[in-house]
Amino acid sequence: MEATSTKMKLKKGDQVVVIAGKEKGKTGTVTKVSPSTNRVVVGGLNIIKKATKPNPQTGEGGGIVEKEAPIHASNVMLLDAKTGKGTRKRS
Repeated sequence: MEATSTKMKLKKGDQVVVIAGKEKGKTGTVTKVSPSTNRVVVGGLNIIKKATKPNPQTGEGGGIVEKEAPIHASNVMLLDAKTGKGTRKRS
């Protein structure tokens, strides 16, 4: 399947609410947007644990690292500041 770039309604810094998945109902701020894959990274949500090998060239030690994984843009909604609920329109 080929990834096509589409215009996204979400931008970096937007407040969003997750409407589907294991983080449903939680809110956060968009930290990264990827229009080519139609995904966004929301700060503090969708945390995964990733095992990393040590890299002597950069001096990084190995171990388990927690990082934020991307969420599909259809599973998040803009947060309306007045009502505190999700909205389709940018106010």
